[in-house]
Amino acid sequence: MNDPIPNPLRKGAPSLADVAEPMAPGTKPHHMSDPWDIGETLCSLADNGDAISIYPTGGEDVIMARILSVDDDLPQFVLELNEGATLPEGGATFVSWVQNAKLQFTINGEWEAYPERPNVYLTNFPSHCLVLERRESARLETPLGVYYLAAFVLEGRPYELQLYDFSAGGIGMRAHPRDTVGLYVGRKLSRVRLELGPDKVMIADLEIRLSRTFRSFLLGEQVQIGCRFLNLTDAMQDELKMLLDNLGSSRKVR
Repeated sequence: MNDPIPNPLRKGAPSLADVAEPMAPGTKPHHMSDPWDIGETLCSLADNGDAISIYPTGGEDVIMARILSVDDDLPQFVLELNEGATLPEGGATFVSWVQNAKLQFTINGEWEAYPERPNVYLTNFPSHCLVLERRESARLETPLGVYYLAAFVLEGRPYELQLYDFSAGGIGMRAHPRDTVGLYVGRKLSRVRLELGPDKVMIADLEIRLSRTFRSFLLGEQVQIGCRFLNLTDAMQDELKMLLDNLGSSRKVR
């Protein structure tokens, strides 16, 4: 294995003050299973050096760690435990905070330690993650195999970006940096055409509230843009709620 190269700008080693508790019984997280989205989330944790709390199966003590790097091509990442810690045999539950959401996933002991660094491990992506939103409106990922789009014109220039999630409060879009020129935080977008599945189109006004650049292990450099809805009529709110309910119900059936 190649020696991982850490990001020199990230946070220091996590402490017990950074512990994230596992999700309590009765909570209602949504499932994230798209490898693209999982890779994006792990890249965010690696870039920031955010703390990860590891709960070994059958164990009592939490192990603190962070992600050193995410492979650009393979669904793998490098995990660094605090100095002196090691992962026991068997599975473990991983818990962390990603901005305003709690992330939780399980890996069943499929990791490999670096020979010269026993607290550093290479492991594969989890098959899925649980995401518990800490905000007013729950977010849903766009379904796999369905290409959701946001299309609009700004200062005479046409834009067409892929939607990756949406909620009653807004949407998330992503694209290559060259396709997001001029889209900065605070900018208002008028009459955006939202294609939300087969034969489902909404026209809405949006305001950009978030913009960040990240590197996807599949698509290279990308820009993530988060927007909130503006001036939704009661009819449009009802229409959006119905769409979200239908999507949420279809996922529970899987």
